[in-house]
Amino acid sequence: LPGTVPEEPRCTVERADASLTYSLFLQRFAFSRPVILGGVTDNSAFRALCTREKLLAAFGPFPVRLSTANTYSYRKVDVPFQEYVEHLLKPQDPARLGSDTLYFFGDNNFTEWGPLFQHYVPPPFRIPGTSPAYSFGIAGSGSGVPFHWHGPGFSEVIFGRKRWFLYPPDKTPHFHPNETTLAWLQHTYPTLPPAQRPLECTLRPGEVSPGPAGTPGFPARAMGPHWCLLQVLYFPDRWWHATLNLDTSVFISTFLG
Repeated sequence: LPGTVPEEPRCTVERADASLTYSLFLQRFAFSRPVILGGVTDNSAFRALCTREKLLAAFGPFPVRLSTANTYSYRKVDVPFQEYVEHLLKPQDPARLGSDTLYFFGDNNFTEWGPLFQHYVPPPFRIPGTSPAYSFGIAGSGSGVPFHWHGPGFSEVIFGRKRWFLYPPDKTPHFHPNETTLAWLQHTYPTLPPAQRPLECTLRPGEVSPGPAGTPGFPARAMGPHWCLLQVLYFPDRWWHATLNLDTSVFISTFLG
């Protein structure tokens, strides 16, 4: 499956660079539409701690809570992090329902994972009256969460690629809550006329210079120290969104509530 799920033909989410001021963010995006922010933070130190080797060494025996990959994420299962990485972190089975698929996103124990999160540099913008909360996850290629909505937030990919599909609050997408995003992309998406298609983008880490024996994705080693063009997606309150990991991916969201 890796490499077989394509990126969108053209990213249709607006982009802004580090010159975007906080006042313009509030005026143009905070309450109205998503945006991809480029170059607003440097998370090279955090990324270096998120390799497979480093995470297994730091958190291997700790339990993590897995959620079903359906709209409402009803079922929760606790397993040791090492068991998840070594035995459950696999590409999505296209025939498997989201309600029968478990993966690790959110429900983090902040006492155990706090030392890692201390190294994360969140996006600089906030919505007045909200406080940030982190949601960290690792998932296999082809996995994802089908359409759902909640409060505003930011999402960043540390390793891998994550494809996003977004609709405004007044445009409910056609989907089955127990169907995976992969199944929706294969069966429903091709039938949508252009006017009914979502905003789309593929989120990836910032560009890095090649390091010794470094490989992208969820590698054994981090790549070199140079870091630029970081991409962070902002999604406003109540926007419908679905996600699809195009590779084995490490990611973190900052929810504003």
